[in-house]
Amino acid sequence: MKNGYCYIFGAGSFEGLLTVPTADDFIIAADGGFRYLEALGIDPDLVLGDFDSLGAPPNHPRILRVPSEKDDTDMLLAVKTALAYGYDTMILYGGLGGARIDHTLANIQTLQYAAQRGARAYLIGGGAVITAIQNAKIEFSAEFHGFLSVFCIGADARGISLRGLKYPLTDAVLTSNMPLGVSNEFLGVPSSVEVTDGMLVVVWQADNPVLY
Repeated sequence: MKNGYCYIFGAGSFEGLLTVPTADDFIIAADGGFRYLEALGIDPDLVLGDFDSLGAPPNHPRILRVPSEKDDTDMLLAVKTALAYGYDTMILYGGLGGARIDHTLANIQTLQYAAQRGARAYLIGGGAVITAIQNAKIEFSAEFHGFLSVFCIGADARGISLRGLKYPLTDAVLTSNMPLGVSNEFLGVPSSVEVTDGMLVVVWQADNPVLY
């Protein structure tokens, strides 16, 4: 896998950077996300999409244009490209909020797509960070604060353990029709979420959330 992270900027709501890309990171503008990078003065390594949001491809030397009638959203296409380039950690901006709740849901599914392939994608916006884990564990340092929720979206998720949180669980089962894992809280100590069989969407939210 490549060193560094892949930053992906979509056309959804964007409230600013939670983390700043470094020279080791790869940056993809997914269609309208190019505008955010322009405003930040950041030159993307690749611009891709069908360019329905921008209206036309921008003047950029590295463009991947795809038809508007396609199976992949621009964000999923960007994640697939990051995986093909060898990145296993992706940070997604511009993928939440706005008028298109369908795209927000599609981007949460995109997190699951990455998790199924052994990668970790983080969707950032609105004071929240969302990721997905499959048969895996995610750990949080004592710096994390605010609320944490876990959701089963799909088949039942088993062997769930929540440690170091206000409401712990041990070897529990979560289902897609019962929001048992909503609104847990960090306690200022190291904590973790683990699932041994299944997929979880994990959300943490605070005024100034910590990414990792």
